[in-house]
Amino acid sequence: MDDRALYQTILGLQTPWHVERVELRTDPQEVDVWVEAVSGTAFACPKCGAASPIYDHVERRWRHLDTCQFRTLLCAKIPRVSCATHGVTTVVVPWAEAGSRFTLLFERLAIAWLREATPTAVGRRLGLSWDEARGIMERAVRRGLARRQPVVVPYLGIDEKSFLKRHQYVSVVVDLNARRILHVADDRKATSLTGYFTTLTESQRDGISAIAMDMWEPYRNTIRAHVPDADRKIVFDKFHVLQHVGAAVDHVRKQEHRALMAEGDTRLTRTKYAWLKNPANFTVKAWREFAALRNSTLQSARAWAMKESLRRLWDYTYVGAARTFFRAWYGWAMRSRLAPMKAVARMLKAHLENILTYLTHRITNAVTEGLNAKIQWIKYSARGYRNRDAFKMAIYFHCGGLDLEPRLS
Repeated sequence: MDDRALYQTILGLQTPWHVERVELRTDPQEVDVWVEAVSGTAFACPKCGAASPIYDHVERRWRHLDTCQFRTLLCAKIPRVSCATHGVTTVVVPWAEAGSRFTLLFERLAIAWLREATPTAVGRRLGLSWDEARGIMERAVRRGLARRQPVVVPYLGIDEKSFLKRHQYVSVVVDLNARRILHVADDRKATSLTGYFTTLTESQRDGISAIAMDMWEPYRNTIRAHVPDADRKIVFDKFHVLQHVGAAVDHVRKQEHRALMAEGDTRLTRTKYAWLKNPANFTVKAWREFAALRNSTLQSARAWAMKESLRRLWDYTYVGAARTFFRAWYGWAMRSRLAPMKAVARMLKAHLENILTYLTHRITNAVTEGLNAKIQWIKYSARGYRNRDAFKMAIYFHCGGLDLEPRLS
């Protein structure tokens, strides 16, 4: 088998395309594989498919998979056709997508590597610039989003993720069942979610059974505007609620710690995370060491007891029983003479109806938090993002559950 027949087979070229010649250069180590169409081949406009005469030819090169240690380039003079409707357009070739300077096989390899490493690392290994690696990612994301089919997603999670310091955010919409991010939007405003809900059909909006989210009012207002019967479907996330209560406990601890330190009492030194940790996450040794503090008469111990007691709210089966429990807990908090606990109790009372919807739908934003951890890894491995669009693109690439690879002809 000669070199032309070898590359004809490797590239999988079919009529009218064939390998015309192969050029090997040892310095630099490169192989140019020249491809051409059979003389007299008729071509169609790539936009409308109408048969069109050839206008001229343009030379193009595409990076292909390496031949051993030799960088391999596929080269061709591609016809441009003159369409009566669309003017002069370049014919689409079967081995690469329009606008790409890489073959389909090379892009598939690069995408597989980009799933595991940063564009910088992949570029270093494959001999690509950062812009070229990012370009492959962008095309993959556009391809994946275009292939998404409209489906009914019954359970959604909504959260924000910090993009830069100084309160720069992106908002994410998550399919809780499929564990994938459906939408990434700028900021955390009411308009951030509008772009997602306006793309849904009426049946898709009606098919939403529940939405887990935090108590951010702009998100709530947008959902009310676009989702039928929204107030029965919004579920204020259990873990976000407990975060608010934990913050109140920490406020009590800090106030008490300052007062105790003034008297030379160091009992609360370096105990912040013990008060905030879920008891299920304590080791036996740490739980025993914490016993003296949690069983003491400290204000922090009382606040901690309230926080831990509130966890029982999500164990109830019936809304009426849960409401009775909350009334008792609310009275305890308001009699506690602890201002931070009283403030958080009032906030929870104001949002109680959408806290109790958990008992109907039994969903949380745990999946969303898991994806947020993956997004945090993306940020860390890239040493941060200064460009918001690049950050959003990376989220879709790694967390969107998209069909990213180009399909071979």
